[in-house]
Amino acid sequence: MTRPRLRDLGFTIGEFPTGRWNAITDVAGVSVGHRTVVRDEPRVARTGVTVIETRPVAARRDLCYAGISSFNGNGEMTGSHWLHESGLLHGPIAITNTHQVGLVRDALVAREVARDLGELWCLPLVAETYDGFLNDIDAFHLTTHDVTAAFDALVADGPVPEGNVGGGTGMICHGFKGGIGTSSRVVETAGERCTFGVLVQANYGRRSLLRLEGRPVGQVLDGDAVPLPSDPATGNAGSIIVIIATDAPLLADQCARIARRATVGLARVGGTGSNGSGDIFLAFSTGNRVPMNATDAVTVRTLPGSAMTALFDAAAEAVEEAIWNALCAAETMLGHRQRIVHAIPLDRLAALR
Repeated sequence: MTRPRLRDLGFTIGEFPTGRWNAITDVAGVSVGHRTVVRDEPRVARTGVTVIETRPVAARRDLCYAGISSFNGNGEMTGSHWLHESGLLHGPIAITNTHQVGLVRDALVAREVARDLGELWCLPLVAETYDGFLNDIDAFHLTTHDVTAAFDALVADGPVPEGNVGGGTGMICHGFKGGIGTSSRVVETAGERCTFGVLVQANYGRRSLLRLEGRPVGQVLDGDAVPLPSDPATGNAGSIIVIIATDAPLLADQCARIARRATVGLARVGGTGSNGSGDIFLAFSTGNRVPMNATDAVTVRTLPGSAMTALFDAAAEAVEEAIWNALCAAETMLGHRQRIVHAIPLDRLAALR
């Protein structure tokens, strides 16, 4: 049974309206697919992979302008150096667990080669967070078939499963069960109607720092109210990956500015970028067409700097709500070595309105 999202509990974050699905799939052409791997034999698996297609397959010969930001760098996103250098993104993005970045990356390369899109080489973007508290991470559960299955499950223009799914299956957030969350915002600025969609894989944070619009949720729902994970180290480790999509006509430097604003949404919830956390944020725009093999000058559009503040605000709001949607959707999980991580109790959360 699907748990309610944050808005279903009567909370509304920020001033901007959401898209139809309040999800990253509100950005036209963007799709999300999950592969969730849960089993107890022969070794405990609580893991998976999530993939994001930035454009429909038919339009994949067009690149996207993109930018990246690292709040704290104890994490990995393959292909990020070239993205930072070129400002261009081509192909899908994947998020998984720390020890299977290599397998997922290789599977994406093989997929791109099989498509024969005319690329001479491929540097896919694969990011990770650590699920080794609930998942027997050293068993290397994922296979190339699982990556393929995530693509087979792609959803465009529809709701995105959240919580204990895909790459977020075994993740922990502020001492509660975490995982995948998504949200969106619609902004009118400089004569443009722009949609922002966010997807997070949330696996970070101390319970005591958790906030909801200023309410000290983590202090009210402390370890006495809802047991903390048995290993105190989980409160200071972990990571968060944030993917921001928009159809606003932006250039690479503007995307990087948007990516940095994910820090604001994270901080509002209670993330501080601890030493052991990999907080890596990516923003991309589908608002321009940049042909893959262009040899002549390309005409592109861009919003003026005066229009960016509204976009910053919308991105921060969507990140904040996406994290909360991950917390609300996630369910209590028993995992590796009989460890248990409890879901945030939604009835007690709703009572804090």
